Amino acid sequence: MTIKRERLEQIILKEVSEIIQFKVKDPNISFVTVTDVEVTRDYSIAKIYITFFNRELGDEIQLQALNKAKGFIRSELGSTLTLRKVPELLFKVDDSLDKGNRIDALLKDM
Repeated sequence: MTIKRERLEQIILKEVSEIIQFKVKDPNISFVTVTDVEVTRDYSIAKIYITFFNRELGDEIQLQALNKAKGFIRSELGSTLTLRKVPELLFKVDDSLDKGNRIDALLKDM
């Protein structure tokens, strides 16, 4: 992986986190953490892995709300990036924390 792509992923992670936290006003989006970003080689698609900490609403409702706000988030991201074309955003739920907790519980039970 090139250094430029790694830097871009970190910048997108930081910027998208701040946009979701401070600028998106949807009540269905709360306590969201961006855990990782993967950008394709041609910088056309950015997979954004997220974790929801508000379990009352459910992951699916919050993911749908994020997908509705995708255009706004992308336009805000475009105002901060110096790329010719802003990558398309794909939000994916990162369930590695849940898997880790389940493995930890299984190990404690042994």
